[in-house]
Amino acid sequence: VAEILKDRPSWFRDCRAVDVINVLSTGNGGTIELLYMQLYAPTTLAPARDFWLLRYTSVLEDGSLVVCERSLNNTQNGPNMPPAANFVRAEMLPSGYLIRPCEGGGSIIHIVDHMDLEPWSVPEVLRPLYESSTLLAQKTTMAALRHLRQISQEISQPNVTGWGRRPAALRALSQKLSKGFNEAVNGFNDEGWSMLESDGADDITLLVNSSPGKMMGINLSYSNGFPSVGTAVLCAKASMLLQNVPPAILLRFLREHRSEWADSGIDAYSAAAIKAGPCSLPMSRGGSFGGQVILPLAHTIEHEEFMEVIKLENMGHYRDDMIMPGDIFLLQLCSGVDENAVGSCAELIFAPIDASFSDDALIIPSGFRIIPLDSGTDASSPSRTLDLASTLEVGTAGNQTTGDRSGRCGNSKSVMTIAFQFVYEIHLQENIAAMAR
Repeated sequence: VAEILKDRPSWFRDCRAVDVINVLSTGNGGTIELLYMQLYAPTTLAPARDFWLLRYTSVLEDGSLVVCERSLNNTQNGPNMPPAANFVRAEMLPSGYLIRPCEGGGSIIHIVDHMDLEPWSVPEVLRPLYESSTLLAQKTTMAALRHLRQISQEISQPNVTGWGRRPAALRALSQKLSKGFNEAVNGFNDEGWSMLESDGADDITLLVNSSPGKMMGINLSYSNGFPSVGTAVLCAKASMLLQNVPPAILLRFLREHRSEWADSGIDAYSAAAIKAGPCSLPMSRGGSFGGQVILPLAHTIEHEEFMEVIKLENMGHYRDDMIMPGDIFLLQLCSGVDENAVGSCAELIFAPIDASFSDDALIIPSGFRIIPLDSGTDASSPSRTLDLASTLEVGTAGNQTTGDRSGRCGNSKSVMTIAFQFVYEIHLQENIAAMAR
């Protein structure tokens, strides 16, 4: 259990990386580690966070295992980690895990998460995201507990699920989608992203990335066999404030009425780029939009997140020298559909995939993230934590205890972040930029 919890990127979606800088042994058989951790920013409106941490792991006399973490301040004259570009240094107050063995082979797990995310550095309207205990519990504490439960269930019943995939392989796919979307929202320079244009913080930002790492697995070539001019990925992203729109309802609309917001030509174009066939800029001529078929793939125990394959039928796009395949497949990750969950954010993330759906397939995700901003208002109520814990009770209607939120929907606020990514040939950059915008 301790190994899983210490591997934060495996269960904490906001965690970009944890680097172990140094490891020391203590006299009592424990270890002290120096860690540098980076967290993604959830929106385009504020910078990402990083931490310089000390982690102490030890076994207590009763056989319990304890993992303590806290930020290293410069006051101890200890080792220092210089500030990183694009990151705001946040502070972790004493936090950690106590894992107590039970008779019969299980464990009782206590988790404490305590952070100061430096809310002064974000626009005032976003501060609840950086101050709310409810959101921290939902995104971090609950995520850890859910992940442990998910893994224990997979170990006890390792059956093959949708499309012949094992649960662990599907979990890895959902990680890939989530990470790719976070990368697009953050657009870090050290990953090869560079700004194409931006109309200021509250408008659309366009980024391009032509680094080899990003392009591995894409080999666009012209139909005459000559290699193309070079390919890149373009990302268009923006965040906006929504009032009186419950995230769960908006998410269900986006999921169930795809044809009302998605351009079928762009979907066909993205799919063609991923399939590594020749493709021109999408044109509406000759294209007919068919139906959307949702094929369920997997879901977590509490159904708070599920993955599906979207089949867009009869997308036949014709060109003089080629006919696009009729059906297009998208891998889609969906969470936050339950409108009673406290402080949870709703996400719809999708990426075109090849029908072969191989494990090492290139995934270039796009999507929507809607985060409620009013969950900070109830953070002072101590019963909230109990509500969160009760949602983990197996088979109970624990979520219903939070139904009183509906009374506050009259003035609810949320922030929606959108990021779309397109693979394209470099000489088409201007057209693609206009289309993305």
